[in-house]
Amino acid sequence: MAELKAFFASVKLPTMPEVAHALIRTLNDEDVPLEKVRRTIARDPALTAKVTRLANSARFGLARTVSSVDEAITLTGLEQVRTLSLAACMSEAFPPLPGMDRQLFWRESMACAGFAQWLARTVGSDVQQSWLAGFMVRLGELIIAQHDPAHIKEIEQLPHHPGGRWEREARLLGFTEGQVSAELARRWNFPESIIRALETSYDPLASKPFCRLGGILHLATLLAEIGLEEDRTAEQTIDALPADVLRVLQLQPDWLKTHLPDVAQYADTSGL
Repeated sequence: MAELKAFFASVKLPTMPEVAHALIRTLNDEDVPLEKVRRTIARDPALTAKVTRLANSARFGLARTVSSVDEAITLTGLEQVRTLSLAACMSEAFPPLPGMDRQLFWRESMACAGFAQWLARTVGSDVQQSWLAGFMVRLGELIIAQHDPAHIKEIEQLPHHPGGRWEREARLLGFTEGQVSAELARRWNFPESIIRALETSYDPLASKPFCRLGGILHLATLLAEIGLEEDRTAEQTIDALPADVLRVLQLQPDWLKTHLPDVAQYADTSGL
């Protein structure tokens, strides 16, 4: 995409700490030793503190308070601690920007991650990869805001409607935040499966072959937007989702209406 290449030619990429790059490299290693991940996180005391705070957030509902990375791994799992660590690193990499409501942005990113994980569990996909991709999908908007603050005002105009931000990005820029996030993920050496999901999240059915994770991200983004910005019942929320994407993912609307989690369960940013 020519517009996206031209855009990145004039963008200053955020700097990720070395510990984040080390964790990204482990994403492609299915047999990575637990101790390697633990040692990597422990190299950064500030990151260690953030991970323990995130592990104590309401969405995990742990029976006792986590006070160390070791306890977080024991109670939530190695994969979850690694994704939480990467989320904490990425949130640090982006400074506050004019025209962006930072708190709402990260709440929506956490909500999108949570809904992506829930949907992945429902359809039998990788839940941790889905959580991480869900957290990343909106990062591209922060790059857009840094590069073109004038456009971000129009992109973020109120009132929103589900998916409206994508439409305004495509009209104004020729690409969407998910595609920017995908290019960022490519330059940060994330796995190809996450890159492709981010690339296809705006219009998953246009991608051949269909990318299941891209479809999950599409729905998760809409669920996060509706949950945080609109007052709808579970029935109204699910009815607002694209029926063709639900059908391809073999998701039953009636089941989703009955089991849809409360967005507040996912939108806790106290650890970030």
